[in-house]
Formats: sequence, C-alpha cells, structure tokens
Amino acid sequence: MSGRARLALCAAAATLMASCALLPLVAEPTWLLQLVPLVAVQTGVGAAARRVPLGRLLTVAAQVLVTLMLLTLVFARQHAIAGLVPGPDTFRYFAELLQQGADDVSRYAIPAPVTDGIKLMLIGGALVVGLLVDVIAVTFRSAAPAGLPLLALYSVAAGLSGGGAGWLWFLVAAAGYLMLLLAEGRDRLAQWGRVFGGAPRGPGAPEAGAVAPVRTGRRIGAVALGVALMVPLALPSMHGGLLDAAGTGVGPGRGDGGTISAVNPLVSLRDNLNTNDDRQVLTLRTDTNDISDLYLRIVSLDEFDGTTWTPAQRHIVGVPDRLPTPIGLDPDVKRGTVRTLVRAADWYAQNWLPMPYPPNEVKVDGRWRYEPVGMTLVGDRGQTTRGASYQVTSLDVRPTPRQLATAPQPPAALQSEYTKVPSSLPKVVERTAKQITAGANSHYEEAVKLQDWFAVTGGFQYDTSVKVGRGPGAIANFLKQKEGFCVHFSFTMAAMARTLGIPARVAVGFAPGTMQADGTVAVTQKDAHAWPELYFEGVGWTRFEPTPTRGTTPSYTQPDTPGSSLPQEALPSKGASSAPSASASPSESCSSDLRKLQACDSPSAAAAPQQDGDGTDWWGWLLIALAALLVPAVPLSPWLWRQRVRAQRLGGHARTAEGAAVHTLAAWQELTDSAWDHGIPPDESLTPRKAADRIVRLGRLDPATGTAVHRLADAVEQVLYAPRPRPPAGAAEDVRRVTEGLRAGVSTGTRLRARFLPRSSVRVLWAVSARWSALRSRVAAVRPAVRRPSGQRG
Repeated sequence: MSGRARLALCAAAATLMASCALLPLVAEPTWLLQLVPLVAVQTGVGAAARRVPLGRLLTVAAQVLVTLMLLTLVFARQHAIAGLVPGPDTFRYFAELLQQGADDVSRYAIPAPVTDGIKLMLIGGALVVGLLVDVIAVTFRSAAPAGLPLLALYSVAAGLSGGGAGWLWFLVAAAGYLMLLLAEGRDRLAQWGRVFGGAPRGPGAPEAGAVAPVRTGRRIGAVALGVALMVPLALPSMHGGLLDAAGTGVGPGRGDGGTISAVNPLVSLRDNLNTNDDRQVLTLRTDTNDISDLYLRIVSLDEFDGTTWTPAQRHIVGVPDRLPTPIGLDPDVKRGTVRTLVRAADWYAQNWLPMPYPPNEVKVDGRWRYEPVGMTLVGDRGQTTRGASYQVTSLDVRPTPRQLATAPQPPAALQSEYTKVPSSLPKVVERTAKQITAGANSHYEEAVKLQDWFAVTGGFQYDTSVKVGRGPGAIANFLKQKEGFCVHFSFTMAAMARTLGIPARVAVGFAPGTMQADGTVAVTQKDAHAWPELYFEGVGWTRFEPTPTRGTTPSYTQPDTPGSSLPQEALPSKGASSAPSASASPSESCSSDLRKLQACDSPSAAAAPQQDGDGTDWWGWLLIALAALLVPAVPLSPWLWRQRVRAQRLGGHARTAEGAAVHTLAAWQELTDSAWDHGIPPDESLTPRKAADRIVRLGRLDPATGTAVHRLADAVEQVLYAPRPRPPAGAAEDVRRVTEGLRAGVSTGTRLRARFLPRSSVRVLWAVSARWSALRSRVAAVRPAVRRPSGQRG
C-alpha cells in the first residue's frame, strides 16, 4: 500500500473515531453504522481521483459531488432526479430537514431520538469533517492542521453532552488524530529512504537508532495524550448545552444551602406531544376516586422576558419531613388530602420530581433538595427520576368561586414580582386582555373570562405543529393566528393576567393520565402539559386551563349549579380525551390529535403509511428501480467507459487504405492507454519506436509480447511517415496480447485498479475541458461587438 493510500485510510478512521464522541447525544447508534460506508465511499473517490491523477481542485470537487449524491441517496431520494441526482427540490428539502433538526436539538433532552433532522445533522456534519480532513491531510499533504476539524467535531459533542464517559470519547478521537500524524510522519520519512537515527553501537549491533525518531514520536504522543486526558479533570465541565436533559444547575448542596438555576424545561414538551412512540413515563396509584385534577407538576416558570418563561434562580434547602403550608392558603378554604404512589420509567431521567400540587409530604430516596417558593424537589449532583419510586401526600384544595372573587390584595412584594412585564411586550397583548375582560368586577372574573376566551369563545385551535415565531412578537402572532398548543395558551394567558395586575406564572408537568384496568393511572409522553397558575390571596397559587381539548377545567371556574357537579358542556370536561369522537368531521377545526389518529382528512394524509390504491405508487417503484441501476453504475462508470472505448478502437474499420491507417492509429492509442492503466504513463515526446522500447522495458514483457509491441510501433511509423503506408493486419490481436502481458507482470491490486479505475479514463475530463474551451471560443467569435455611442467615454 502506498503512503498516500495509507494516509487516506487513517484520515477516514480518524473521522469515524472522532464521530464516536457524538454517540452519547442520541438514543441509538444506528446512524454511525450508516456513516461508515459513506465515509468509505468519500475516501475511495478521493483516492481514485488522486491516482488518475486529477488536480487538487478537481479531486475536491469530485469528493464534494459524491458526498452530495450520497446524502441525497440516504435522505432525499424522493426529492431527487432519478433518486440520486440532487435538484432544486432536493436542496429545499435539505433546508427543511436541517430546520427540523435544529428544532429537535433545541427541544429534546439527552439522549435525543434519532429523528431525520438530527440524523442529517450528525451524518452530514461528520461527512463534511471527513471531507475537510481528507483534503487537508491527504490532498494537500498536511496532517497537523487536519486536527482542527476533528477538534471542532469533538468540541461540539463535548459541549452538548458534558459528562459520563466523555474522557473515553476524547481518548478515541485523540488516538485517531495521533494515528493520522504517525501515518504522515511515516510517509514523509519513507520519501527519504531508510529512517535515519543514531549510529550503531558496535560492528554487529542492530540499528537500534534507526527507529529512534519513530519511538520518540510515539512517546511524545502518548505523553501529550495523557496530559490532555488529565487536564480536563481539573477544569469546570460544561453544562446547560442545547441538549442538556433538564439542567443540572443545583449548587454545591452542602447543609441546607445552595441555589438552583435550571434551564428551561420546555425543551422537549412539544416533541413529547408530537411523538409517534407514546411511551409511558409514570405509573400512579392514588386513593382518590376522581383523577381529573391529578396534575403532576414538575416546576414553575416565574420569570418572563417577553419571549418565554423560565425558572428563576432560587434558594434550595434539605427536604423537610413535612412541607410547609402553601403560601396564601387560609384555614377556612376547604381541602382534603390525596396520597399518590409514583413510579418513573427506567428511561425517564428528569432532574425535577413530578408531584401533585401542593405537596404536603414526600417520601423519596436519593439526593433531592427542596425549593420552597415553587414547592418543588430537584435532584442534587446528578440525581434524576430514572426508575425512582416515591410517595407524595398532597392537598386537594377546593376553593369556591366566591372565595376567589372576594380575595384581598396580595402582599406588595409578591404583587410586584409576579406582575412584571417587559417593555418589549407588544401593546396588543394588554389591549386584547382589557377588551376580553371588560365588565369584570374582580380579578377572578377576569381570569375566568380569559380562560373561556381561549378555551371556548375565542375561536382558537389546538395544534402542536404550528409555528408562531420567536421573540417578543410570538405572542402577538399567536393571538392573530389563533393556533397553538399548551405552551402558547399558558404563556399568553399568564402574560395577559400580568398586564391586568393578576400575579401569574406558568407550571410545567403532566395533565391527568389514563385510568387502567388494574387501578393504576398511566401517564405518557403525550400527557406532557403546561398551564397558567394565578395567585389569589387566601387560596394561593391556583390552576387555570386555557388550552382547548386538553386537561380538565377546574370546578371553581364553572358556574355554581345546585344539585349538580357536572361542568358546563361548552368547556373541556373532566373526562376530556384526545380520542376522536363519533361526530368528528374532516374540517379545519380537526385537532392535531385526531389527525394523528387519521380520523379526519388533512393535507398530511398523503404521508400516512396506508396506500389508497390510486395507481400513483408505480412512480415510487420506478424511481427506486432507477436508483438501483444508477447506484452501481456510478462507481463502475470508468470501467464501462473503458470497455466501450476499447471495443471502438479495436473494432472493424473500412477495408481501404485510409481505414487501415485509422485502425492502426487507434490500436496504438489503445496500447499506450493500456500501458498507462497498468502503471506506465505515456510520454508524448518519444517516437513510436522509443515508446515501444519503454513499454517493453517497464512492463517487463517477454520476447514474444515485446515483438508484438514493436510490430505495432512499426505499423504506426508506416502510417505516419511512409508515402504509401501498408500497415499489416493483426493490430487488434497484438494489442490484446500486449495487454495480457502487462496484466501478468503487475500485482493483483494494480490489475484491479487497471480494470475498474483505469488511469486513462482521465481523457474524458480532458475531452470535456477541450470542448468547453472550443465552445467558449466559438461563442466569443460570433458574439457581435457592442459599439458604444459616439461621444461616450470608456
């Protein structure tokens, strides 16, 4: 194996080894198995282009083209020409897929599922890094700078994951880079001949010094790798990356002190609602007969910047045996207690502990801390809910509408903190809130009017796929479009409540689950939910439900009906379900849940796995068949072209003197190209006789085969220089005999390369370049001269 081929293999291996650092970011390693053959093809194309040889820029262009075709074949077959050639639709689809991947990255927690968007970012990014490494290290023969793209790849993975076996992936990536450096060093030393070093120690002593530079380089590399592994242990780790599970922002946690500054827990809520694999998150056993109010609260978001809601930095303490009474709850408000046993799934790793609100007592093992303001428990030093079992005793607070309507003013400090709105909030938010609540006599009536407007009378539609943008204008867009999911409804109602002077925050957790036959309650990913909490003095933080078709409407927000506990029919009932009703009709009002169940017509129905038998499927099969033919044809195209050219050159010609002359020259061209394919490049400066001597010498041909070479060279000289050339017959047979002799004198690898990657196929590019130059010359010649008007200066 040549030094450059070895360097190319090491570059590909270094790319794959550095890509392993991305494995902890996603749930499945299947994308890496897909990456291996793609990197192999990319590297093989570069090696073939350098063997032809092509220029550096043409080599890079060939690799870029093949990389793009590979990505098209894997991700965008249905949007490409013949399933392989990228077109405008392909690039548009790639842009959509990358946008989807960016959204997935910002929402999913580690380990994220391998969605199409994330897979494109992983595989595409690794292929780009692999291309850069190959170009820098192999094409431009400079392996040291090739470490920069490898470092960038590892840095992205380290910055997003932050922990666990990060040192292992660094070791793997660094070993790949050192292997690349050693391969380049070996190649450079090989160009000087024997590796030189210290002189032998004695007359019969082995040349131990000959390998001293190599050994020294290995030792230096090992020491550098060890230092690089040890230094990060003394440095602070990176947390809070894009894919951070839920934020490990718990402080030192010594004694009863510490703080928590957690990242936004909404990162995966939307995709939990949109997931096709609705996995069970929690299993509950409770002693209440009515689970409609059994919301599991994870954390409260109490800071609003005009764009989103986030948890505030709070003081945390040890978990007390009995949790204090919720702030603002008076003794005369009716209440009961509910005991709930919770078991979290083994795969569900959340830093906050999901609990009914307000909790009164929590029995849980592990390192948990208590945040008094939000009445939440948060894991300390990596503690999560994965596989946890715990018991929560909570209060079932039942205020009356009268108690809420006559609630006094809250404390000034609480009022000030929880009614803050930024100046960037669009004025339409406050204006709309005042229009909706016009005529209300209390903050309670204003809150109910807001809830009813979102859930019933405002014409809003529940849709988890809608996008309303980002920034301060997102709430205004939501009010205009009137489509969104629980985050939009809860965010907007809480912001509106604050503009009316009602203390408000947003809670994140799970809506009531589904009762099972064995008496347990199953809480799944699609039960993930967000809702606003408004503060009323004497009652405390009180849940409202503005999201249509989701959760349950609180009883204290419904009109009092003597002798009946049924909710108002227009509002979402306590038994609300996401299942399609018998009266559902395929219209614009069809919710996204029904669309997922295919209970109504929608534009997305075409993407459903079921086929409607309309006769259009044959197009898809035709594209697949064409792709199946084209995929093997691409790597075999040099061999196919060579076979065609050989058949044309050695085929029959006209039985005239001119035909015989043309046949002789074509046979000579085929002989020189065959020699080129087997490692003997042509030399145009030589005469046919000298060229024949050179082919016989370098090809180590036997006398009989050498005679055939000289016989064909004599025939060429006859055609070129004789006044009446009479080239002998049998030129095609001589070429075939010489080709067999050349094949017999080379290695198996050279024979395979001559057959499938012939060097002479570069003539195709030369011909294309010549035709392009000729075309440009003709266009320039026929282009009319543009004469400037007289008096106009140039």
